[in-house]
Amino acid sequence: MMDMADEKDVRKALRKVKDPELNLDLVVLGLVYDVDVQGDHVHVLMSLTTPMCPAAEQIVTDARGAVEAIDGVESAEIELTFDPPWSPEKMDPLIRASLGI
Repeated sequence: MMDMADEKDVRKALRKVKDPELNLDLVVLGLVYDVDVQGDHVHVLMSLTTPMCPAAEQIVTDARGAVEAIDGVESAEIELTFDPPWSPEKMDPLIRASLGI
C-alpha cells in the first residue's frame, strides 16, 4: 500500500522552492497559507511577495513540481491569493531578524 502524503511532507517539499529575488524558500518566507491533502491530490493556497512578481509563473510551476514529486501525490493545484497580502511579518522571526527586517 502506498503511503499518503500529509501537510508536513508538502511543506518540506515547498522548502525546496525559492523566491529567486530573495533566495529564500516559500515556507520560510511565510508564503504558504494553507495545505489541503485529499487522498492523492494536494491543494496549496499561497501568495507571492508582490502581485507583480516577475517570477510568479516559475514559482508556481516549481511549487507544483515539488509537491507532485512527493510519494503518494498524483496531482497538485497551486492557488495564488493576495488576501491577505503578504508582508515581512509572515516570515520566520529568526530569518526576518537576520535580514534586518
